[in-house]
Amino acid sequence: MTMTANTYFDTASLSIEKQKSQMVGMKAQNDKQAKETAEDFEAFFLSRTMESMFETVSTEGMFGGGNAERIYRSMLINEYGKNIAQSGGIGVADHVMNTILELQEKQSSQN
Repeated sequence: MTMTANTYFDTASLSIEKQKSQMVGMKAQNDKQAKETAEDFEAFFLSRTMESMFETVSTEGMFGGGNAERIYRSMLINEYGKNIAQSGGIGVADHVMNTILELQEKQSSQN
């Protein structure tokens, strides 16, 4: 079987297009992972910030206090942080995501 120049270039262009589509898919997945990581970081940051705020709230009394309340409060604060971050947060996630993507682009351009 002889391969003409047109056949060779058509095959090569199909291969290049396939690689491009795979790279676009990988970039979309990397963007999604970067966004999730950035939101997780912001949620953690907000949770730790709110912990100090909630330390000043007194829970002593007939229906408050104790070890169970400390555990529940910790879980509640973590959920507050997640919810705030997923709702747009305070802007930390955007900066973290941009930094992650910049680092990925630098790394891919060096390879």
